[in-house]
Amino acid sequence: MRRRAARGALAVRRGSALVALVLLSGCTTGPSLENRDAVTVSPGDSRHLTIGSAGFTESDLLAQMYALLLNQAGYKTSMITVANRELYEPALESGQIDVVPEYAATFADWLNAKTNGADAPPVGSPDLDATMAALRKLATPRGLTVLNPGRAVDQNAFAVTAAYARQHHLKTLSDLGRSGLKVRLAAGDECVQRPYCEPGLKKTFGIDITAVDPKGVGTTQAKLAVQSGRDQMVLTTTTDATLEEFGLVLLADDKHLQNADYVVPVVSRARAGGRPVTKALSKLNDVLTTADLASMNQQVDSWRRLPDDVARTYLKDKGLLK
Repeated sequence: MRRRAARGALAVRRGSALVALVLLSGCTTGPSLENRDAVTVSPGDSRHLTIGSAGFTESDLLAQMYALLLNQAGYKTSMITVANRELYEPALESGQIDVVPEYAATFADWLNAKTNGADAPPVGSPDLDATMAALRKLATPRGLTVLNPGRAVDQNAFAVTAAYARQHHLKTLSDLGRSGLKVRLAAGDECVQRPYCEPGLKKTFGIDITAVDPKGVGTTQAKLAVQSGRDQMVLTTTTDATLEEFGLVLLADDKHLQNADYVVPVVSRARAGGRPVTKALSKLNDVLTTADLASMNQQVDSWRRLPDDVARTYLKDKGLLK
């Protein structure tokens, strides 16, 4: 359900000491193998770290900030754009990638399915402590360390027009449930089955969902459908930077239906599991908020600023980068 638009791919060859990766030194986003300008890179020494990005704006921004902080801590960094978890998680285990930004509940459920099968009960939940405990239990045997979560969370969220919220006195999803209003929801087509979407909205909040309009998660088409009144609510994320442009506002998840998808750095213990890396990346977790991420996403997606410029400016403004 989460909107994770990926670009590019990482080709992993199991059992090989070397892997063909597309790298770009420094703090700019690395291209994918589709550019065919790959270089063969060995795992290198402990002072050179490869940062992975999943290729969507938020992941690019987080990866840029990780790289800048690690550079300041004395590491040389390279960045690579990776298509999806099916490709970058094995590369993390093998040490071909050293650090990636992740989301606690989503990554916990992904590792759980990989370890225990696709039908295994989910381990991610709205409880952050329980989610982190489950995630670390799954990650540790794979040679991965999950650093502490910060304050920023990117989880599913639901928005209505500001006018609709004012008219019906809505601030929370519980308010919408109590209103008795009939709601047509713009979301992904899987929403009708996912427990944190239509079923959860009905069971947890008593919202009368009359139909799911399959326009995707947080897409422009979905937001326009709500803006025009065709639909009354849209499924998006807490760090969506474009809501104001469509006259939309989030309704608070006051009963904690959504899972604890806090931003967490995941590192390969082989080279990035030491205290210096943890110390460098923890500085960001101490200050980064959900609102900060949404603002940076907006600067890239709406204002067309480069992710590395936005990342650098943010770190300097927070006193984290000299």
